[in-house]
Amino acid sequence: MLVAFVSCKKENKAVTTITSTTTTPPVTPIYQLVWSDEFNGSSVDTTKWVFENRNVGVNNEEEYYLPTNVSVANGNLVLTAKKETYGGQPYTSGKITTFNKFTQLYGRIEARIKLPLGQGTWPAFWMLGNNINTVNWPTCGEIDIMEHINSDNIIYGTMHWNNNGHVSYGHTTTTTTGDYHIYAVEWDTSSIRWYVDSTLYQTGTIADNVNATDAFHLPFFIILNLAMGGDFPGPTVDEALLPESMYVDYVRVYKQTN
Repeated sequence: MLVAFVSCKKENKAVTTITSTTTTPPVTPIYQLVWSDEFNGSSVDTTKWVFENRNVGVNNEEEYYLPTNVSVANGNLVLTAKKETYGGQPYTSGKITTFNKFTQLYGRIEARIKLPLGQGTWPAFWMLGNNINTVNWPTCGEIDIMEHINSDNIIYGTMHWNNNGHVSYGHTTTTTTGDYHIYAVEWDTSSIRWYVDSTLYQTGTIADNVNATDAFHLPFFIILNLAMGGDFPGPTVDEALLPESMYVDYVRVYKQTN
């Protein structure tokens, strides 16, 4: 099934005036689970997810997304990148979204993921504003919960929006790559906070729509994908490592109750 929303093109114009890094959120939130996929079956639950079936045509990425590159096995969602030519692209891979299935405004959004490691890999767990087909990107807003490239140990968390043009703010942390970790954001009317496991490493302020951050006070949908090549990891792909897979143990969404 083809997803209709417009894909986003990453740019490098950044603003840092509304954000800060911190180690302690202002209150200790209490959360209630409202949506999840534990991937305990034998196939993707299409009441929750939509398959991407195209080359998205952004960021000079080199993959063509196919539903056949997405599977569920051994309690994991598996997105697999392969060396095979399809639709004019040298690689195929997998991508699913909750577009037109599920959206969330505020709360905690988390996934337990094992990342692929290798030159040219670009796995991501992220969200886009549900109004993207009406206002386009970046006006819809984007929250990158986790991005990773190549084989290093750096995890990227970034927010993108429109403030008289594309602006973004991001920060990084390091972790042990090749292991499962929980990547999450906690999001409320005041801020978006990024975590790896229990460690808070970045906070972005959105209170009172500061610096035109009104996009982050509207519902977003969830995306999981494994891109290949492109502007961020670079054009070189280590084909000797393919096929490579991104493993997702679960995705869980909570609402704040206090």
